[in-house]
Amino acid sequence: MCGAWLVCFLLTIFEALPSHPDQYGYTARTDVNLDAITSAPWFHVPYPGQWGMPTVSVSSVLGMMAGVLASTMESIGDYYACARLSGAPPPPTHAINRGIAVEGIGCILAALWGSGNGTTSYSQNIAALGITKVGSRLVLQTAGLLMIILGLFGKFGAVFITIPDPVIGGMFLVMFGMIAAVGISNLQYVDLNSSRNLLILGFSTFSGLVLPTWFHSNPGIIDTGVKELDQVIVVLFTTHMFIGGFFGFVLDNTIPGTEKERGIKSWRKKVTEEGSTMMTDQSCYDIPFCTNCLQRFKFFQYLPFLPSYKAPELRT
Repeated sequence: MCGAWLVCFLLTIFEALPSHPDQYGYTARTDVNLDAITSAPWFHVPYPGQWGMPTVSVSSVLGMMAGVLASTMESIGDYYACARLSGAPPPPTHAINRGIAVEGIGCILAALWGSGNGTTSYSQNIAALGITKVGSRLVLQTAGLLMIILGLFGKFGAVFITIPDPVIGGMFLVMFGMIAAVGISNLQYVDLNSSRNLLILGFSTFSGLVLPTWFHSNPGIIDTGVKELDQVIVVLFTTHMFIGGFFGFVLDNTIPGTEKERGIKSWRKKVTEEGSTMMTDQSCYDIPFCTNCLQRFKFFQYLPFLPSYKAPELRT
C-alpha cells in the first residue's frame, strides 16, 4: 500500500495524472483532499460531550439497535475467522460474550466522545492477519496504543486522507478476498455434492448480494406508517451479512437434511478428536492475571463472560 501511495504521490508531483475531477484517473491524485490537512488542528484532545449533550429518541434507539444486532452477528463470524487465521482454537462461549460486551462498551464510550462510528470488529483487519502472518495480541495492542497517541495530532491523522481511492480499492480486493475465502472454507464440513446444500448456499449468498443493493436503489420503498419500524427494517435489509446469514439459517433449519449432509457429524467428529488439545489451547482466551482467582469462587461460574463460566453441555 505504501508503495502504491508513493507512486501516486510522484505521479501527482510530475502532473502525470489529470487535474480535472471529471477526467479518468483524477481520484489517483494525492492532493485531492489537501484541505483536510490544512484545516486540521496540530493538537486536539477529545473529551465527552464536545459536540453537545447527547439526545435520545425512539427512532434513533431502534435504528441503532438494528445496526448493533447486524453488527453483532457479523462480529461472531469475525471472531471465528480471526481464530482460524491466527491458528487459535474456535473461541469458547465466554470469549464471544466478552467480545460482544466490550464492543458494546466501546460504542457507549464512542458516543460519549462524539465519535461518528461505533466500535466493532473489522473484517479488513482480520484479513490482514492472514496476509501479514502476525497474530500476536501484543502487536495489536501496541498498534492500538500508537493510534490513540497519534490520534491526538490532527495533522498526522489527516495525512491518511490523502491515500487515493484506487489504492484503498486495491487493498480491499486483497483483504475482502481473504476474509471471504476463510468464510467459505467452513463449508469443508458439509456435503457439497448435495443439491439441498447447493440450493441453500446459492440462494443465501445471492440474496445477501442482491437484496441490500435493491434497497439502496429504491429508498423509501418501505413505508409501514411507523418511521421507527421503517428504520429498523431498512437497516437490517441493507446489511449483506445479515441477509445472507438469515436466509441460510432459515433454509438450513427448514429444509430436511441428515446430520452428515449438513456437516454436523463432521464438525462433532473434529471437536471430539481435537477436544483435549482445544481445551488446553483455550487458555489463550483467559483473562490475564485473574483467571485462577476467578476459578476459586463458584459465583463466577454463572457469569457468561468470564473464563470460569460453565456452559451447558450440548446433547449429541
